[in-house]
Amino acid sequence: MRIAIAGGGPGGLYFAALTKALNPSHEITVWERNAPDDTFGFGVVFSDETLGGIEHADTTIFGQMSTEFAQWDDIDVHYRGTTFTSGGHGFAAMSRRRLLNILQQRCLDLGVTIHFRTEVPADLSGYDLIVASDGANSAFRNRHASTFQPTVETRRCKYIWLGTDLVFDAFKFYILDTPAGVMQVHGYPYSREASTFILEMHDDVWERAGFTAPQGLLPGQNDEESLAKIREICADVLGGHSIVGNNSKWTNFTTIRCATWRHENVVLLGDAAHTAHFSIGSGTKLAMEDALSLAACLYEQPDVDTALAAYEEERRQVVTSTQRAAQASLEWFENIGQYTDQDPHQFAFNIITRSRRVTYDNLRLRDPEFVADMDTWFARDFSDVRPPMFQPYKIGDLSLKNRVIMSPMDMYRAVDGDPGDFHLVHLGSKAMGGAGLVMTEMVCVSETGRITPGCSGMYKPEHEASWKRIVDFVHTHSDAKIGIQIGHSGRKGSTKLMWEGIDQPLPSGNWEVCAPSAIPYSAVNQTPRELSVDEMASIKAEFVATAQAAVRCGFDLLEVHYAHGYLLSSFLSPLTNKRTDQYGGSFENRLRYPLEVFDAIRAVWPHAMTVRISATDWCEGGIDAEESVEIARAFAEHGVDGLDVSTGQVVSEEKPAYGRSYQTPYADRIRNEIGQKYGVAVIAVGAISSYDDVNSIILAGRADLCALGRTHLYDPHWTLHAAADQEYTGVSWPDPFKAGSRKPRAGRIDEPKPRLDLIRSGTPQTSHARWRG
Repeated sequence: MRIAIAGGGPGGLYFAALTKALNPSHEITVWERNAPDDTFGFGVVFSDETLGGIEHADTTIFGQMSTEFAQWDDIDVHYRGTTFTSGGHGFAAMSRRRLLNILQQRCLDLGVTIHFRTEVPADLSGYDLIVASDGANSAFRNRHASTFQPTVETRRCKYIWLGTDLVFDAFKFYILDTPAGVMQVHGYPYSREASTFILEMHDDVWERAGFTAPQGLLPGQNDEESLAKIREICADVLGGHSIVGNNSKWTNFTTIRCATWRHENVVLLGDAAHTAHFSIGSGTKLAMEDALSLAACLYEQPDVDTALAAYEEERRQVVTSTQRAAQASLEWFENIGQYTDQDPHQFAFNIITRSRRVTYDNLRLRDPEFVADMDTWFARDFSDVRPPMFQPYKIGDLSLKNRVIMSPMDMYRAVDGDPGDFHLVHLGSKAMGGAGLVMTEMVCVSETGRITPGCSGMYKPEHEASWKRIVDFVHTHSDAKIGIQIGHSGRKGSTKLMWEGIDQPLPSGNWEVCAPSAIPYSAVNQTPRELSVDEMASIKAEFVATAQAAVRCGFDLLEVHYAHGYLLSSFLSPLTNKRTDQYGGSFENRLRYPLEVFDAIRAVWPHAMTVRISATDWCEGGIDAEESVEIARAFAEHGVDGLDVSTGQVVSEEKPAYGRSYQTPYADRIRNEIGQKYGVAVIAVGAISSYDDVNSIILAGRADLCALGRTHLYDPHWTLHAAADQEYTGVSWPDPFKAGSRKPRAGRIDEPKPRLDLIRSGTPQTSHARWRG
């Protein structure tokens, strides 16, 4: 087979060496535009998993690499005059130049042809396979963009890659509080003589600090003016040591994703196919993992086309997971300014767990003393040390035994709005399962305010009696609290039960729906009637009447539904509110009616009160993170006790970025910008499914409480089982269930790990508790 490789970086060279070693008959040629000794950057970092694959794939390469490694286990967080150290993270780094030397020599020894200082020929028609390992600005990717369909997203922080003769003894985060704003240093050793030194900051901070981007710098030249300023800013960190550049210029990180990585016999590898922010590892690591997988697939599969399909199938899941973690990490650093008021303990835990790959549980495995110290700090205002999720909490005047909430979930089992035995069993079982607070589904304030014919309401006397029966059961048979969520479906009403066709109109018997503007939810839904001001006043009165009935039922907490595109949510979003009166148009006008409803309910509801909001519409032109903070601020100023932060479901054309805990960053921002200032509880919800996630979110200060929905459908006693798994005995099991409290349960399942062995002989992988940078 004739193989052409564009780009002589670590990914391309490693693929060439592995493939030639597996089949010496292959004719492999590499074209590299730079000289053999040219390299930009300093050190590259590897995780234990990646090194395990490299060791097994080619012992010669690994043997030479291993003599060069700087290895360490610790992460040091330097913040506000304190230093916190977390151990057990398993780092290895080496000089990028030395890595290239090793790979170049291995290729030459195996008979790979390498052309340095040479562009790739325009005509490669005689080759069976073309590997585009030509970096983030890949010419091959751009040439076949209609097939690869790349998306290129430029982020909001600037960074500069430098070196220093200060040899760090750990991976270092230095958080610098400067007059211009927060800056951060990422530093790690890569040899016995030198370390990588990256300075990063938000674009706004960069501008306030007086940095500029000089024009006309040639390849290999440094931004010397910035280097001089950085030496001054980082003098305390450097302690007299020097910093040096190597093609060092300010840049914004660019995230690259492609719909596919292959076009005919062309395949993308490394940065040409995907990028991941440097704060969770290196592009070199991902490129060498790609190379290993591609070489293995070519060796195993009968033809090139099958091999390329197998390569993409194998790597895409791993890369997607890595990019998701990298996205969380880079967004954390973009928003680092919101954490500057956190206690150093919480900040240290927060920065280490920022990507959501490192969590409370695996930190307990890596460094139990670090987590024990964090638990002790978190328990400073409580009676004893316990997992964070089991520390008590107060929302307004309501005391909860723990931080777990059963999230509101529509059951579609009411008859004419009346909750029956199904709701009694559903809510009663969850209350006995250990959650601190159980929430009803959205209880509709009128018959025409229902989403479906199966939705419950509180607009008839019999409804009130049914709900009181459920509330009394929860209070009698558990120590949980019970809250009611109330709302009006608006333009999303008069639809089928979820399992019959979510958001689809009824085949018959539809009722008229209403909204702030006459815009249907989708092409198949009704066009709603635009509400008059008098009709809005009548609906507000229905909310008040429902709240008064909830008082009589004995509910402990009331939540008003301002999310998911229902009536009150539709007033908030500019995508659904096109009114031209005082209730539409400007942000203040769109808030007017929702706040009027809130104030009217607040006047008759004497207990804890929360609101659920959609913190983003996931659609251009809709509510975004910035505006959601201001919505949260408005409710806080009107006296809300808690903010339940969800997202989306406002417009049918939304494009959510689903993933584990994908909504938590919105709760995180609202808590640290609004919740802490106003003393308002913030609830995170959405794809939170493990007690590890709950502990991590709460201890990091991303939310005060966590609401879990589907998790409680899967296991009504999830909170009690979480206590048993963590060997925490301070929970109250109902007397008839106590025998089950002693039975251990299986541990949680982590995300799938990458397959990195070359010939599939099963080299043991490192535990998930190791750093996966």
